[in-house]
Amino acid sequence: MNQTATTLPHASRADSPAESAMLYMEDICHDFGTLRAVDHVTLDVQRGEVVCLLGPSGCGKSTLLRVAACLDELQHGRVMIGGEDMRTPSGRNVPPERRNVGLMFQDAALFPHLTVLENVMFGLDRMPSRQRKATALEFLEKLGMGEQAARYPHMLSGGQQQRVALARALAPGPGLMLLDEPFSALDARLRDRIRDDTLHLLKSAGAGTLLVTHDPEEAMFMADRIALMKDGRILQMDKPQNLYCRPADPFVATFFGDVNRMEGTVERGQVDTPLGKVDAQGLAEGEKALVLVRPEAVRVVVVSEPSSTHRDTHVIMSRLLGRSSLVHICVHDQKNREYHLHSTMPGVFLPRENQRVELHVDPSQVFVFPAH
Repeated sequence: MNQTATTLPHASRADSPAESAMLYMEDICHDFGTLRAVDHVTLDVQRGEVVCLLGPSGCGKSTLLRVAACLDELQHGRVMIGGEDMRTPSGRNVPPERRNVGLMFQDAALFPHLTVLENVMFGLDRMPSRQRKATALEFLEKLGMGEQAARYPHMLSGGQQQRVALARALAPGPGLMLLDEPFSALDARLRDRIRDDTLHLLKSAGAGTLLVTHDPEEAMFMADRIALMKDGRILQMDKPQNLYCRPADPFVATFFGDVNRMEGTVERGQVDTPLGKVDAQGLAEGEKALVLVRPEAVRVVVVSEPSSTHRDTHVIMSRLLGRSSLVHICVHDQKNREYHLHSTMPGVFLPRENQRVELHVDPSQVFVFPAH
């Protein structure tokens, strides 16, 4: 089972010039008392691009978005929107209403005393009355809410309220959309549908979008690029497929799903694991290594005869997850140490308990890092 591990370094992406980006944030720091919530972050969002700020709760992603919107004061660094500096020559921040930004949050925050149509028309006060109504109705129709135009927010479901909030944010034609966990309060099936509608509408509007989420699947679905944050810093910013297939850090690899974890020592450029030898390019001879293998990289092949000894690689249990099956496997290394590994197999694949199996590994989903 000799395998070749994926190398660690990911393709670097040079920052776009500040003038060409819809949003450019440079060397942003933000403190709450003695707590540093955002620590020297630089990122850009291009026109028509969706960038997701992804990370666990408390990592600083919402604070970064609020700084971009001027809902939190810029303490350190620079914010540019549409090529314009958001700090005036006198040192004041350009207020939110002058930033050409659309905002959408987890709470739809609709005006309860206004109808759906009036809510969407609210930000179109610079248009003639007839044009305001036509524009508002156009966006409501795009989101399947045209028939609800005369209703009030309390008469709508949570998903319908979010659609109205999105229409209200997009109707004025902002160059930049800022969305903070806009789908997290919705149930799973409704969330999937509204995410899809939102993505298509954002792309057709051509706005640059910065979206905050803690959900890796949502980020993969929505984003052209993902900035994964931890402890106020961006660990890796890249296309979703590069974060998944070329993680720059163990935290990046594990944040996108379950992994099989193994440790070993580099000998002659390889690490010996229960799944075979894997290449450890870039690590020194004798260095302790951490090996991470995604469950979908472990393919299970059933051997006809049942397990005769506990030391044979065998199935502990199998569970159907819907579109895939999770197989728990017992395997031993050369020193007879026992490991409990997971394999995710497509479709219905449910080998019985104690069934002897062989394991084959996809090297593109094997990642080797220094153990520290």
